[in-house]
Amino acid sequence: MTIQLDFTPEIREALNYERYHHPVPLVQRRMEALWLKSHGLPHAQIAQLVGVSENTLRDYLRLYDEGGVEKLKELQWHQPGSALDEHLVSLEAYFREHPPATVKEAQSKIEALTGIARSETQVREFLKKNSVCVAAESA
Repeated sequence: MTIQLDFTPEIREALNYERYHHPVPLVQRRMEALWLKSHGLPHAQIAQLVGVSENTLRDYLRLYDEGGVEKLKELQWHQPGSALDEHLVSLEAYFREHPPATVKEAQSKIEALTGIARSETQVREFLKKNSVCVAAESA
C-alpha cells in the first residue's frame, strides 16, 4: 500500500528549516527524509541518504500522514518507572513526619514500609528525584 502525501510550499519550507535547526537529531533525520520525499526521490534512495531502513522510512511517512510536521517532532521515549513510585505519597508523608538522618535509615524504613529492598544508591536517587529530604547525606 502506497502512502500518498501532499507537500505545500509552506510544509517544504518547514521541513527544510527543521532538518537543520531542530535540537533533536532524530527529528532532524525525520525532517530530512520527508524533505527528500517532498522532492520526489524514491524510497530506497531516501533511506540510503538518510541512513535508515526502508521500514523506518515508512514509519516516518506514516507519522507525517497521521499528523504532519508536528507529529514528526513527537518523541516517545520509554521511561521505566520504579516499584517505589506507587508508594510515593505514603513515603513522602512518612518522611515529612519522620525525616531520616541518613540514607541508610531511609533505606531500612522504605523496606519496612513497602517490603521493597533497594540499595543505598537507588534509595538516594529515589529520594533526590522526588525531593524527599534526608537530614544528613552520610552512609
